[in-house]
Amino acid sequence: MNPADVRLLKDGDLETREENLRQLLAQAEDGDTAAKETLRALVRDYPDYHRSLYSRALNRAEVFGDDTLREPLLASLADTRYNCQAWAAMGCAALGIRDAVPGLVAMLDHPQDIARDQAVIALGALGDESVVPALAPLLQDPISGMRERAAEALGMIGGDAALAALWDEFENRRYYRIGYIASALSEFAPDIIPRLIEAASSDDPDKRYWAAVALGSTGDDGAVPTLERLMANDRGSTVFDGMVSVAAKKGLRTLRRIQAAIAARES
Repeated sequence: MNPADVRLLKDGDLETREENLRQLLAQAEDGDTAAKETLRALVRDYPDYHRSLYSRALNRAEVFGDDTLREPLLASLADTRYNCQAWAAMGCAALGIRDAVPGLVAMLDHPQDIARDQAVIALGALGDESVVPALAPLLQDPISGMRERAAEALGMIGGDAALAALWDEFENRRYYRIGYIASALSEFAPDIIPRLIEAASSDDPDKRYWAAVALGSTGDDGAVPTLERLMANDRGSTVFDGMVSVAAKKGLRTLRRIQAAIAARES
């Protein structure tokens, strides 16, 4: 580590220090070991640095982070005075620090929305079925973004409990637009497909609509006949004036895009 680089992050006006940080991040991305160590020192000794530098660095934690940052990140996660818990959560997720899970669950009651957001995102990356009871109530959060992130996290975690929470929201829709629920349910393919196909035959056009969205997001050929049927024959409309046939048409396009992307990666 170059002591001069450390001074450049501590001395001078904030704009200059932020520019010095940007340069260090670029150097670290190019493999500069001294720059990486300087950035790790920033995270390890975080109270000595401006919060803006800490948060900007942790936006790129994957560039320089390693296991030596475990303890300082856990400390920052609980540090309400430094007030960078959201970025500590981001760093824990980027570096796979599973010891952060209890602290992240506690952050779900944080007064700052950004801290709650990052806690949910990190739990999706680091959590297991034990955190589902903490995440599931957020599917009813009054903030739409929080509902979306909670659904995504549950889809990433997987398992019976997460599926049950998502399916309950699908069946008992508390909000009209639940594309985030449909997207999360698609993560449970192929096992979820028969259940979605059954839902696509419901008397409720809203349920058929979201079943079509979810089926398209699976990228599975098993969904094609149902989507084609809905596209050709279903004239139902939802409470927000969405057409089931249009959802099915879009679902087919989504399914084909997913399949094409998978084929491109495999080739």
